[in-house]
Amino acid sequence: MDTDLGDPSLYAAGMPYDLFAQLRRKGPVHWNPPAQDRGGFWAVLGFEEILAVSKQSDLFSSARENGGHRIFDENEAGLAGAGDSGIGVPFISRDPPIHTQYRKFVVPALSPGRLEGIETRIAARVEALLAGVPLNEVIDILPCFTVPLPLLTLAELLGVPSDMWRDLHRWTDAFIGEDDPDFRQSPEAMQQVVGEFFGFCQALFESRRAEPTRDLASLLANSEIGGEPVPFADFVGNLVLALVGGNETTRNTLNHSMVAFAREPAQWQMIRDNPDLLPGAVKEMVRHASAVIHMRRTAMRDTELGGQAIRKGDRVVMFYPAGNRDAAAFSDPDRFDITRQVRQHVAFGAGAHVCVGSRLAEMQLRVAFGHLARHVSRFEIVSQPQRVRSAFINGFKKLEVRLVG
Repeated sequence: MDTDLGDPSLYAAGMPYDLFAQLRRKGPVHWNPPAQDRGGFWAVLGFEEILAVSKQSDLFSSARENGGHRIFDENEAGLAGAGDSGIGVPFISRDPPIHTQYRKFVVPALSPGRLEGIETRIAARVEALLAGVPLNEVIDILPCFTVPLPLLTLAELLGVPSDMWRDLHRWTDAFIGEDDPDFRQSPEAMQQVVGEFFGFCQALFESRRAEPTRDLASLLANSEIGGEPVPFADFVGNLVLALVGGNETTRNTLNHSMVAFAREPAQWQMIRDNPDLLPGAVKEMVRHASAVIHMRRTAMRDTELGGQAIRKGDRVVMFYPAGNRDAAAFSDPDRFDITRQVRQHVAFGAGAHVCVGSRLAEMQLRVAFGHLARHVSRFEIVSQPQRVRSAFINGFKKLEVRLVG
């Protein structure tokens, strides 16, 4: 394979869906040769093969000591490629049974009982944000709507002041933006961000250890794994995970879906005419957007996948946008169709590592587009979106739109 699927420049103009389809016609799994800054890997492009990798955590490891969950080796480059910054191991970079123990602490914080009334509060935030968004004018939708909405929800989950969403945004961009010069301007700037974030984490950790509440930060600070309290470094790592997982998928699915509705105005009119379509439509939005590009595993023994012989120690990288456009799994997969019956997609992962916040993400999307449907007759994209330079996040830095009333 000549094209390097790990090169962030490949995604600068959007997802290379034609390339994914071309490669997949030759087979669902392909060897991607080594690059200057990392080793080679097996690129998994088929839907069923992604499920197979995801559901065999004993065979395909995401543990940091085996390389972690990113294309680069976390045990060498550190979490988010931030180097030896003292950030510990997030539970996404753990295998069962330790990963499962962490989930038992986190899932209750996202349960319907714990989140009682949150849909009403999300709806209030949506209305408040939309009140500041002018109709029929060209705006960058990110800073006024799609960025703050999930971060305000995350601030509630963590039990921190809502006006911290701007800091949470800046820190998140730095952690996911290792290949974007706008987000990683210099090693010194990154160290400053890490220092700020550590200060925030230290204060939060100490306060939640001293006086636990019902929020997610308290659960992470007071969890015990194997009878031992979680160390501060791992608390920091899990907060990074919460920041990235808690807003990147929601934010960028909002953005991608606005673009899709602008291209397919009849689909938006269907939502406006029948808001009851939204629960199913949201699943199609998430599939079509595929906001996370890749997740990596490491083979723990020799095996076979998609007709390829995988050797123990090989990197195995799942490309979610490719799997979600696999014609073997989805009819006419490139078509955006809010009436599609999406039984399963892989935008939130699958198996033991499926996203713990997927239901909350879907709720925010459903509420946001439900309120938009009452105010906006159509979306117009007025300039070429500016995308994050990344092989990890399928996201935007700027999206100029006109919300037509």
